[in-house]
Amino acid sequence: MQLDIERLISDFGGPAVLCEAFNQAFPDDPLSRAAIYKWRERGSIPLAQVNRLSVVAQQQGRSFSIHHYLAAEGSPAVTIPVVTASQPQVSNMSDRLYIFDTTLRDGEQSPGAAMTKDEKIRIARQLEKLGVDIIEAGFAAASPGDADAIRAIAEVIKDSTVCSLARANPNDVRAAGEAIRPAARGRIHTFIATSPIHMEKKLRMTPDQVVEAAVAAVKLAREYTDDVEFSAEDALRSDIDFLARIFSAVIEAGATTLNVPDTVGYAVPQRTEAFFRELIGKTKGGDKVIWSAHCHNDLGMAVANSLAAVLGGARQVECTINGLGERAGNASLEEVVMAVKTRQDIFGVHTGVDATQIVPSSKLVSTITGYPVQPNKAIVGANAFAHESGIHQDGVLKHRETYEIMSAESVGWSTNRLTLGKLSGRNAFRTKLEALGIVLDSEEALNTAFARFKELADKKREIFDEDLQALVSDEATQHEHDALKLVSMRVHTETGEVPQAEIVISQNGNEQRAASSGSGPVDAAFKAIENLMQSGSELLLYSVNAITSGTDSQGEVTVRLSRSGRVVNGQGADTDIVVASAKAYLDALARLAGQEQKVNPQV
Repeated sequence: MQLDIERLISDFGGPAVLCEAFNQAFPDDPLSRAAIYKWRERGSIPLAQVNRLSVVAQQQGRSFSIHHYLAAEGSPAVTIPVVTASQPQVSNMSDRLYIFDTTLRDGEQSPGAAMTKDEKIRIARQLEKLGVDIIEAGFAAASPGDADAIRAIAEVIKDSTVCSLARANPNDVRAAGEAIRPAARGRIHTFIATSPIHMEKKLRMTPDQVVEAAVAAVKLAREYTDDVEFSAEDALRSDIDFLARIFSAVIEAGATTLNVPDTVGYAVPQRTEAFFRELIGKTKGGDKVIWSAHCHNDLGMAVANSLAAVLGGARQVECTINGLGERAGNASLEEVVMAVKTRQDIFGVHTGVDATQIVPSSKLVSTITGYPVQPNKAIVGANAFAHESGIHQDGVLKHRETYEIMSAESVGWSTNRLTLGKLSGRNAFRTKLEALGIVLDSEEALNTAFARFKELADKKREIFDEDLQALVSDEATQHEHDALKLVSMRVHTETGEVPQAEIVISQNGNEQRAASSGSGPVDAAFKAIENLMQSGSELLLYSVNAITSGTDSQGEVTVRLSRSGRVVNGQGADTDIVVASAKAYLDALARLAGQEQKVNPQV
């Protein structure tokens, strides 16, 4: 195949016009006319520039596909309206892909990943900064705490739509409607199961009753907002004709977004694409709504199935930061966004996401939930842009695009260094926190955080954004659980000797002291805490993660405890890993004591 460079450049108005349009779209990475002439000489265009040409074309109000300029060797290049079996064939389909983030709802259903209201607000602010279209802030009927958190998020978020989940019953829908009331843009997301096994075994309802409940829920939701989403739980295992029937009914009732979830992660990409295309065609009014995909990762195909749904006609993808979620998790937002951005030639859609905020968002969610990102995770893993192979290193040094299909900078890897030091003042510190989306609610809280920043600056030569996120999270945790906190600790360890730990804990203002030995300093510290607390809990997970690089990095520790069927994560951070471990254990104990019971639905 050969590329008709001359015609491509001509279609953009010639080298001068193309150069100007390109530089207006990407002022931080300008393109010269000489580079365009080199494209013509080589007969090829770098992949990254092909993707950028798509953006330039979109800004000019027209479509662009590199396939239109391809022809077989020796044949004249002609304009071909490319339509393949992998491309949606819906006449009025938009090229805008909406990103629906459910980190605060479905992501929170990961074992032990429950978040406080303040933590949810911090993540919501970052999601808004990321450019997420819809933030599913929680499930209002789950608990009073969930409803309160959704309401608080609705009050502070202005650019993104704030959404609450609701089962298809009046109590849930009304709770969701009240929770989103303060939002500049609010959505109610109501759902009911539609697969035969769910209707018979779980709901114990007939198909007619399910349709009736769905329609009633949508009509009630419309009393609170014009933006109503309906989900058919376990849709990918449902009868497609019944789905078309229930979706047609809820469209008539006023639903504007229809979600087709793969609730149990059973689907495969080829079938998913075909399923969406057939379902859209069979649904009355299907061309007047936005179709959505919500895929779980039980077979490791959540992202692949979500992208297949896009090819089949979906224009909303429901996903989470880092793929967080119950069981094996959800589709990863970062992977979906960068896939459609990098392979514009295949998907032909664009999002409103600011890709440079992907890595900061990932690190914030990891810090708050205690779920570290594996090094080989796509896009946001520590190894995502590392090259061990000598051949790969040589190729990248000669020309980055030999082995990298996107740059580390494009997803935010180079933007985490803090320019503050121990001589920096409170105003500079406050400004930096605000830039990170951290808003402290009082001068006292700012003073406390600033004092801890000064202490950290004395211990660490370099301070990073992640250090600040961990510092604020650690401070918030201690403030929230003032009834139980670490006062002091002394640990003795020596080769050939049994480690010893002495610990002082403040419980409701009363200091208590205990000591213990253990197989290591952390084990000794945990046993000393248990000698005082007698919690009866089981340690399920102990995880240590370096927040940044260097031997002076803060250690971030996650402790997962279980008691009477309840599972919680505790976090602690400190440059001393044993101190961080004790903080994390105490945080987990405090969460066990204070965690409220709530319902966790599956969609």
